Amino acid sequence: MIERCRRLVAAPRFDAAILLVIVANAAVLGAETYPGAVDAIGPLLRTLNDVFLGIFVVELLLRIVASVEPGGLRPTVRRFARNPWNLFDLVVVVASFLPGLRENATLLRLLRLARIVRVVRFLPDLQVIFGAVLRSLPGVASLAVMTALLIYVYGMVGWVIFHQHDPEQFGTVGSAMITMFVLLTLENLPDYIAAGRDVSDWTLLFYLSYVLVASFLVFNLFIGIVIGSMEEARERDREEKRIRDRAAAAATANREDDLIVAVEDKIEELTSTLEDLRRELRVRLAADLAADRGGSDRGS
Repeated sequence: MIERCRRLVAAPRFDAAILLVIVANAAVLGAETYPGAVDAIGPLLRTLNDVFLGIFVVELLLRIVASVEPGGLRPTVRRFARNPWNLFDLVVVVASFLPGLRENATLLRLLRLARIVRVVRFLPDLQVIFGAVLRSLPGVASLAVMTALLIYVYGMVGWVIFHQHDPEQFGTVGSAMITMFVLLTLENLPDYIAAGRDVSDWTLLFYLSYVLVASFLVFNLFIGIVIGSMEEARERDREEKRIRDRAAAAATANREDDLIVAVEDKIEELTSTLEDLRRELRVRLAADLAADRGGSDRGS
């Protein structure tokens, strides 16, 4: 029974079927936003939502059974919680049955919407992107603090310059910060520059420096953080895939699987060695160029 559940939840067809149910659930939720559809087939839409919930309950039970270990409850919970998406599914499904939430239409819709997020579980590339977003949060948070400080400084400077000439946009430091935040998107920048030049041509320096520092630099740093996190997430995904392949090869008596894993490990080792040689070659070339420049300077 347990082995059958494990084979079932590990089958690609099972994931594809649940993915289709999630897409259908999303379509029903979208249909509920149209008054005409609710008036015409409102009871059917509610019934379909209950059917989808029942399917998700069955899916969750299958995953729980597939996680059962001979050692008892603790090993079972540990295996089930090894995948964070299992915990997310458990919270979403169980919360749908709580009495206080089922009577609240807004919270119930939010819970139904949370089911749609589960689509990430069944798309590996989307999981990599999701993992990259989570990994980038510390760097993005630091960048957000720096951006807020920059907006505050430029907001204060803008208030000093423009609070008498443009009280609507720069009358207080709060409104000035909102104005500078909107300018991060470069919206209406020519209008602000034109209005500023009516006060003084030096205000052009204020706006140009803000655009160069806040808009271009901040967004490029943000892109760099996300790209770096994406590379880390992809590398972790590749490492986890190699670990799963090794475990699968070790669990079978097929020598071809062992040979494939050995070849992949050898390719990875050769790639790492090649990268080390490239770095060493760059260092030596830089040292030789520096020595040649030093010799030519002494000769002259």
